[in-house]
Amino acid sequence: MASTLDSVSWLYGDIDGGGDIDFSGGGDDERDIDDATERRFDNKDSVILLIDCSKQMFEESEDSEDGCCFELCLKCAKSVLMNKIISSDKDLVAIVLFGTEKHKNSSDFKHIYVLQDLDQPDAQRILELERMVEDQDFKKFKRDLGQNNSFSLSDVLWCCSILFSNSPQKIGHKRVLLFTNTDDPHATDRTKQRQAKKKAEDMFNLGIEVDIMHMNPPGAKFDFSRFYQDVLMVSDEEILAQYPDPADKFDELLSRVRGKDHKRRAMMRIPFSLGGGVEMAIGVYTLVRSQTKASHIWLNSRTNEEVRPQTKYLCEDTGTALMPTDIKYTQTVGGEKVVFEGEEVKAVKSFGKPGLQLLGFKPKSRVKMHHHIRASNFIYPDDTLIKGSGTLFTALLSGMLNRDVVAICRLISRRNSPPVFVALLPQAEELDDHNVQTAPPGFHVIYLPFADDLRKLKYEESPKANQDQIAKAKEIIKKLTFKYQSENFENPVLQKHFKILEALALERDTPDDIVDLTEPDVDHIRRRATNPIAEFVEAVYPADYDPAVALKAKPAAKRKADGAEPAAKRSKPSDDGGSDINVKEFADQGKLAKLTLPVLKEFLRSVGLPIAGKKADLIERVNTHFGL
Repeated sequence: MASTLDSVSWLYGDIDGGGDIDFSGGGDDERDIDDATERRFDNKDSVILLIDCSKQMFEESEDSEDGCCFELCLKCAKSVLMNKIISSDKDLVAIVLFGTEKHKNSSDFKHIYVLQDLDQPDAQRILELERMVEDQDFKKFKRDLGQNNSFSLSDVLWCCSILFSNSPQKIGHKRVLLFTNTDDPHATDRTKQRQAKKKAEDMFNLGIEVDIMHMNPPGAKFDFSRFYQDVLMVSDEEILAQYPDPADKFDELLSRVRGKDHKRRAMMRIPFSLGGGVEMAIGVYTLVRSQTKASHIWLNSRTNEEVRPQTKYLCEDTGTALMPTDIKYTQTVGGEKVVFEGEEVKAVKSFGKPGLQLLGFKPKSRVKMHHHIRASNFIYPDDTLIKGSGTLFTALLSGMLNRDVVAICRLISRRNSPPVFVALLPQAEELDDHNVQTAPPGFHVIYLPFADDLRKLKYEESPKANQDQIAKAKEIIKKLTFKYQSENFENPVLQKHFKILEALALERDTPDDIVDLTEPDVDHIRRRATNPIAEFVEAVYPADYDPAVALKAKPAAKRKADGAEPAAKRSKPSDDGGSDINVKEFADQGKLAKLTLPVLKEFLRSVGLPIAGKKADLIERVNTHFGL
């Protein structure tokens, strides 16, 4: 477990803090890490959606509400393409059908039809899938492509490998998601079974991840052990741990596909030192990050071509462009400017090598919710850098869960980054009823405040509630309590934005309606808590209280800070005589530019002059009025 770090090529090696004069670094640290991570993973992710077209995929079960399995797969593929356009439009997606009568692929493999080549998703691809879904009973599909179960899964996987190899773009992560409800496609042909297993092993060695999105066939259960257990090279225990029960509904299938398609890339990989020379490698991941709209792109108004902004530093005196070596940095101390070279700034900001250092353990109750500084991260072991990291990590996680403690650590996330204290909050793995992982095992990295970050506030005295009022409030809380989960509430602003873009891209007349889940369900609240709310109002407010009148009441004045002077009232000018602001005096002194636009306009209006135009035009009219 112990390792000499000098021999390990850590991924933080090329993340540099830059040469700004920000000695604290704390405020921009999260943004800098995210930007560096974005630059590091320039390679495009790619995924091939491999869909079985055998006859069994078109059979509908009696209790099915979402159509046959093939229809589920097409809907899922369409959703993946739409999600890619929004979240990562640079990624590559291909859709390959196997088990068709006709074939279309570069190697002329029989019964394999490449519906969409490996490329970036666009509106035309989505429309093509929409037309296939709307085809009643898939009559057009069966007429144009047909069905034939004489395919070879080895050829299917080989075709996917060729698609990755022939891509002209640089590809990072390569994945194949296989959709099927047939648990043994080559039940009577051992040669094809052996070839498929060998080809799956070759793809694994090439770094191509093959995963299965399995569904139950009508009236039966999907059995991994018959064929796909050997293709995926997993044991019985791993099947139970890694693969959920077969999907029967569209929502289940879509959630699993998105879970597999979600990028799990570490924003950094650093050593975790436990002391005494014992170290392991960990990857730090971001589980929560504010989702924003894509930034706009600047275009040339004449040619409509994309333009790229450039930043240049110019000398204030000579106007010449400055090179990075010509730039120095200053910090004002005691009214004097202290000059720093770029290397000196880096040295001031350096606190040691990046890594996580264990300091000790504390009860979980010592971590307070009001100590929140920024969104937490998540750490997971990385055996590729230090062997045995997973074993040591699991032992530490189990021990901390049993003792209900958190680990207090010192974290330096990158070079030239200030150290911070963090608490490692252990989390056990959680699975749902279908054996789908809902929470991964690992540690949440909770960022802790320093003493300088804590503020002591003076709270105004407020009336205390009596026991009857508290009991009424508890009853309301009890009636309106529900299980809140962030993933159940989408941002209505983003959804409206994306729906409009989707309608424009797909040439639809109007965008689809969105449901704003952030709006309170007033009817539900009334059904659940009408009486408790009325009793609470009666217990707290006076008998003559009227909410409508209270809302129209004049708002209370803002509380002024201690020692603050009252704000000066803005004066209104009139003529050059009886006004709080003597405009003529400002004009005689040549200081009209210090007056605001409303003041200048009010004066011009009072003397019957036009008020349209820029500030310079207004000043000129005032000077002309006074003959200056």
